[in-house]
Amino acid sequence: MAAIITLLVSDPVGVLYIHSCRVLMLSDWYTMLYNPSPDYITTVHCTHEAVYPLYTIVFIYYAFCLVLMMLLRPLLVKKIACGLGKSDRFKSIYAALYFFPILTVLQAVGGGLLYYAFPYIILVLSLITLAVYMSASEIENCYDLLVRKKRLIVLFSHWLLHAYGIISISRVDKLEQDLPLLALVPTPALFYLFTAKFTEPSRILSEGANGH
Repeated sequence: MAAIITLLVSDPVGVLYIHSCRVLMLSDWYTMLYNPSPDYITTVHCTHEAVYPLYTIVFIYYAFCLVLMMLLRPLLVKKIACGLGKSDRFKSIYAALYFFPILTVLQAVGGGLLYYAFPYIILVLSLITLAVYMSASEIENCYDLLVRKKRLIVLFSHWLLHAYGIISISRVDKLEQDLPLLALVPTPALFYLFTAKFTEPSRILSEGANGH
């Protein structure tokens, strides 16, 4: 809801897309560091957001998230999580009161770095979470993967993240040259399935006990 409202109130108002200035370099995100100083005496604070609205739209999104959470989350928690204790019901709200300020500071300080590193962050995190999930679910072969529909949904979701990260990294002007890289999307899952049997803890312990 916060994301949709943020897009609707951004320029152009009332539609689910935005008009933004082109990002050319990292310094475009930190124009406040380039305020002019005539005669090196007084700094004139006249710079504007060069990447508008990519920098400020995130703060607007966080603001709507916070407002909607305070208005709607208690009602949803009371309706859905009625079986939990009173203190447990609102832990997510209390946690958000901590991580929203942290996210705001991260955007204010590292917005430009996050913009350029975002595709790589998506790829790395999706690889890590996929490996952790398959390990925690004790998936060691294709049959273990196909036996439950939930596992396939998780796998395809991670594949979408892999593809999104690859497309984000690729050059938009030469996208057709980078599309073959999408064939690498299933590679991490296949590598895990082919090598899981060699890293199974019980096998390692038994071979160690036998002196191998």
